[in-house]
Amino acid sequence: MKKRNLLSALLAALCLMTLSLSVHAQSQSIDESNLDTQLYLIVGTNQEVDDSRLPASLDPVVRQLHATLPFKNYRLAATLINRVKNEGHLELNWIGAPPASPLAAASNVTPSFSQFRVRQVKLVRNADNQPVVQMLGFNYGARIPIQTTPSLAANGTIAPAFNYETTGLSTDISLREGEPVIVGTLNVGPSGDAIILVVSAKRTSK
Repeated sequence: MKKRNLLSALLAALCLMTLSLSVHAQSQSIDESNLDTQLYLIVGTNQEVDDSRLPASLDPVVRQLHATLPFKNYRLAATLINRVKNEGHLELNWIGAPPASPLAAASNVTPSFSQFRVRQVKLVRNADNQPVVQMLGFNYGARIPIQTTPSLAANGTIAPAFNYETTGLSTDISLREGEPVIVGTLNVGPSGDAIILVVSAKRTSK
């Protein structure tokens, strides 16, 4: 009986030791890197634009856009740069001019409300054992003002009226470090313009 109890105790101790080593190995294997993420909001339009220059890092994306979408011009509406820890999350909310508006810098433009969030940003390896950045729960959404029939104000003047329309995109994506990829396109209003979402991410050196 004593031998059986001793054997049981040794087995229990061995199991606890194995579990402890496994937990320790898992904690040691977690990559503590930080990642710099870039979200680019590009507007595709058939109208003339004052500045159609895009960052040189987006040249492959621009070639792909010209090959696959019918727009004459593209312009950069916004660039959002953020740092997030590996396996961390990211969320941004902001108010600004409608992304598709060429008057984005004007103070009297009816604002839009935008949100960008990623549930988890994670460094993983793909089927070919290559390092990639995984973005789970990638979501971009915006409430954009669309001008409707003007209304008559109390003082007799005609004031523009706006309805807010919601647009957005949700997905899970994987991308190679430092390589910008097109996540999706969103049509904006009756003008036929589109917001094109481009994202990239890479480990920081610090």
